[in-house]
Amino acid sequence: MKLLLRRDQRAGLLGGKPVFSLSVRADLTEEEQANIRKYKLGETELYASHEISGGSGLLGVATRFAYKAMTINVSVNDLVGGKKVECKDIVEMLAIEDQIREAAKTFAQVLSAAAQFGGEEVVVI
Repeated sequence: MKLLLRRDQRAGLLGGKPVFSLSVRADLTEEEQANIRKYKLGETELYASHEISGGSGLLGVATRFAYKAMTINVSVNDLVGGKKVECKDIVEMLAIEDQIREAAKTFAQVLSAAAQFGGEEVVVI
């Protein structure tokens, strides 16, 4: 698996602060794609920005709904098809990039393990 990253920026509304974006996409082998389908890994969440509990009642529901619109989620399907994430500043973009890189490394290990089922692995210690 190869992880393809692209950083961009665009002008904010009415000449405001720039908006930074990170596009991520996985370049997968045929075997990796087959294992994603075989083990039904497409909906697996690789990254999610922090969630809040909100409050109770109608205000809590409204708070959670508004926050959900701002929450960033990246699943295996997003990585396969490509996902663009917009950020308010470079620091946030780099933090998200770092977390997605780590999640992709872990997922690459999952795909490697999936390829090993039904066979042996020799570990030299």
